[in-house]
Amino acid sequence: MADASHQPRLELDTDVLIIGGGMAGAWAAVAARQAGAEVVLVDKGWCGTSGVTAAAGPGHWWVEPEQRDSAVETRAIPTLGLADKRWMRRILEETWEWLPTLAPWYDFGTDDNGKTWYGAVRGPEYMRALRQRIEQAGVTILDHSPALELLRRADGSIAGARGWQTRQRRDWQVRAAGVILAAGGCAFRSHLLGSGNNTGDGFLMAAEAGAELSGMEFSREYCIAQAHTGMTRSMIYSFATYYDASGQVVAPVEGPDPSMRTAGLAQALQRGPVYCSLRDTPEDIREQLPEISPNVQLLFDRAGLRPYEERFEVTLRAEGTIRGTGGLRVIDEHCQTHVPGLYAIGDSATRVLVAGANTGGGAVNAAWALSSGIWAGRAVAALAQRAGRRLDEPVAAIGQAGLRPSDKPRQDSTEAARISDTVRNEMLPLEKNFFRTGEKLQRSLDTLDATWDDLRRHLGGAADEQVRNRESAALVATARWCYRAALERKESRGLHFRSDLPQSDDGFAYRLATGGLDQVWVRREENPAQPSPGS
Repeated sequence: MADASHQPRLELDTDVLIIGGGMAGAWAAVAARQAGAEVVLVDKGWCGTSGVTAAAGPGHWWVEPEQRDSAVETRAIPTLGLADKRWMRRILEETWEWLPTLAPWYDFGTDDNGKTWYGAVRGPEYMRALRQRIEQAGVTILDHSPALELLRRADGSIAGARGWQTRQRRDWQVRAAGVILAAGGCAFRSHLLGSGNNTGDGFLMAAEAGAELSGMEFSREYCIAQAHTGMTRSMIYSFATYYDASGQVVAPVEGPDPSMRTAGLAQALQRGPVYCSLRDTPEDIREQLPEISPNVQLLFDRAGLRPYEERFEVTLRAEGTIRGTGGLRVIDEHCQTHVPGLYAIGDSATRVLVAGANTGGGAVNAAWALSSGIWAGRAVAALAQRAGRRLDEPVAAIGQAGLRPSDKPRQDSTEAARISDTVRNEMLPLEKNFFRTGEKLQRSLDTLDATWDDLRRHLGGAADEQVRNRESAALVATARWCYRAALERKESRGLHFRSDLPQSDDGFAYRLATGGLDQVWVRREENPAQPSPGS
């Protein structure tokens, strides 16, 4: 797949291969190295700056032990019956134990009483600290090295991955005892800040190996952003009042479901521009914003805005599965998928177990990213110790869509971009994804299915085109899983709202699994993952 201008392939073998260098991947590397394993981590960008954590001010679900029962009961209400309280307790315990261990590399703040407060961190510094920690621990990091496909042994277990180094212009291949997918979720090219690399690549690679997904219908999260920017993660908007172009206040849509809090804005945006006033923001929050969320303040400054004195235009930015809850289904307390040797963590994995039908926001999602990374890192380290790397066994690269077309590939360098635009046109508009109906979902699926069929036959190209080809294929695959599950859930629940079926139905109080590539399927989850007693 390489031509004479490319460097010879980089080949490595290790105990643990981690695909993705965001928060979850870095914590997995910490745990695996602490367990004595050799670790290689590959990142599509630069580990420490790529991904949504580095662009945000994430808060972790950080709760004192004596308050956890109450916290779990409170958090369980918006999950609408789909989360598992045992998993919720597990992430509280794991986060409490592991987050303070970053103190030698990260300067945690203090609360009003001068006590160290670990719950809220500054994203850029947090990820820089995690990179420093894993570098010092001896993790081999391959930056600018997107993974393209998994390697599989004859018995079906995953043996590593193959990818492309964009700076060195060469293939890489890493053999490992097991693989941890930490490639993030999918924002469907919505320009959400930090999500440029989050195109669902991990979902596609795992599905090609036979993995299932869960909760993909809960992918309808839209968050408020200053117009023409992608910065959504800010609590500052909780103090906002919104106005339409005529100056009338945009009233929120009342209802018990937190996911409906943006419905009034979505309706107003379909009629025209919407403006925001932050004049009611408390003075102490105004003073803290530059430190808590420096990116938010920076965007105000660059636009020449005085956000507490003048109104400014806002929009809703789609966050897809990143702030949704869908991802790869895990079958045990170590976050292993249905495929032996393949684990999923962070936004690559479903968060329905801990967030249910509604977003885990920053707090629950961050605690999940840390905890799932720890569990999987330790598990694959133990797998390597128990079974070894099995380097004497033959492996096969199993990627298909965008790599190995079934028919003659088209010689058109713009095709991948056109495919991405097709997905954006089906997944981002409010009238299609926010205000779902069965008819709209089916119409979009018809377009996406036809796009998939065509790319499977014709999307391919030279080695340096494979990254964008795989991204485009992953976008289409992820969109199809989201909408197929949404079509099957014939009710409204949490992040999944259907205008034609606006009520929740107790008959649908269960999780949906989905999967498949050429033929997408959806079924009820009969045996959801259960943590072992005391795990």
